[in-house]
Amino acid sequence: METKNYSSDSGFILLGISSNPQLQKPLFAIFFTMYLVTVMGNILIILAIHSDSRLHTPMYFFLSNLSFMDICFTTAIMPKMLANLLSETKAISFVGCLVQMYFFVACGNTDSYLLASMAIDRLVAICNPFHYDVVMNPRRCHLMLLASCTISLLHALLWILLVSRLSFCASHVIKHFFCDTQPVLKLSCSDTSSSQIAVMTETLAVVATPFLCILFSYLRIIITVLRIPSAAGKWKAFSTCGSHLTVVALFYGSIIYVYFRPLSMYSVVKDRVATVMYTVVTPMLNPFIYSLRNKDMKRGLRKLRDRIHL
Repeated sequence: METKNYSSDSGFILLGISSNPQLQKPLFAIFFTMYLVTVMGNILIILAIHSDSRLHTPMYFFLSNLSFMDICFTTAIMPKMLANLLSETKAISFVGCLVQMYFFVACGNTDSYLLASMAIDRLVAICNPFHYDVVMNPRRCHLMLLASCTISLLHALLWILLVSRLSFCASHVIKHFFCDTQPVLKLSCSDTSSSQIAVMTETLAVVATPFLCILFSYLRIIITVLRIPSAAGKWKAFSTCGSHLTVVALFYGSIIYVYFRPLSMYSVVKDRVATVMYTVVTPMLNPFIYSLRNKDMKRGLRKLRDRIHL
């Protein structure tokens, strides 16, 4: 097969969610609604936290930043996907593909580290409550946020440097709805085996670190909670972690399925569904998960509503 490098003079074609022309407009309506719900829901969470002084705690500091990052995460993908659903060309330039991939990887990794920061917050609150204010002080929380963003941005830069050096064959059709790393690598005519090993090792370090941190935190929490003599006390302790655990399960479950497999096992249809779960569904559900059973968030949202009515 003739090799042609599309990195300089051409771009890619994004097949999207479905190639069926009759499904394009219904899919546009569905995903546009989901995008609006995601943006509006997470903006409400941010405004509610900032408008209620009783929510100015480390847990809600990380939650407000998680909501902001969820908006950025979906915005890196959804506008182009929505535009392509109404377009016949479905094209994206090589530079546009790199930019989308950069922000997707950076925001996704930051989400992961913020979830780990929230797990650490729950660990300190439950296992060491008398030193909570000292350990989770504002300076340390801001340093944790800064570290999360810095590591994520550098990791995303590594991916971009890898992809920018690749050559692509005559086929430049990406069988996905955005420029994800795996389907783009599948198109390359270059030998990506050594690069994949290097990046997979680095990805394991970047992604596994917050995941292991979450597992360790909840292991310590479970051990501590089981020592509480009363059932009511145990339930009260566990209830503060329920929303966070739900989001972690949705987010990491789909990510592990999509990315931690050999490239040869990549499946277009199955991976599209799994990717929709953590790129669209999870950010959309986060505001509901964190507010429906959270009395503090409900109070904050009511306070925000009252201010708007005034």
